[in-house]
Amino acid sequence: MFFALWPDEESRTALAAASGKGVHRCGGRPVPAANLHVTLAFLGNVPQAQLPQLERLAGEQAAALPLESVPLSLTFARLAHWPRQQILCAIATEEGGAVHALAAALRDAATAGGFHPDLKPFRAHVTVARKVAHFAHAPALRAVVWRFAAFALLESRTGMHGPVYSVVESYSLAKTQKVRE
Repeated sequence: MFFALWPDEESRTALAAASGKGVHRCGGRPVPAANLHVTLAFLGNVPQAQLPQLERLAGEQAAALPLESVPLSLTFARLAHWPRQQILCAIATEEGGAVHALAAALRDAATAGGFHPDLKPFRAHVTVARKVAHFAHAPALRAVVWRFAAFALLESRTGMHGPVYSVVESYSLAKTQKVRE
């Protein structure tokens, strides 16, 4: 299980197209466009009985994000090879820092709730290729902007051709403002 920014199909397709030349050059295994996302907090295995608690804390974090932060925005403008993980990533530059704040809030709330999230520092990125042993030079990446008014809790299962992700629940970040009478 993990929390992620889960873009719409058009956004995923745009990033896949923009990173295509780099993915082709790296010799790795491309990540299917349908799987492209930004992981906010990786949780690992979560027992079914704990899902209501996890969903509650996610809702609390969605409600706590300041209204002026929505929609969240990430611009992917460069590719990077992470040799230890053997992946090619589209790296995000962020407007406002709200994505980092949300990732930290989800990780901290999960930890306080007795879950065991990955505690590595958050780096806004999208894995576009796996099994990349070496990569000399990343070509320029045409900037692609992703905007989000929600984040999601996803389940990852291993399929015949790699991971299969399914959205368990989405959490809107948009708040309705009360009208004064």
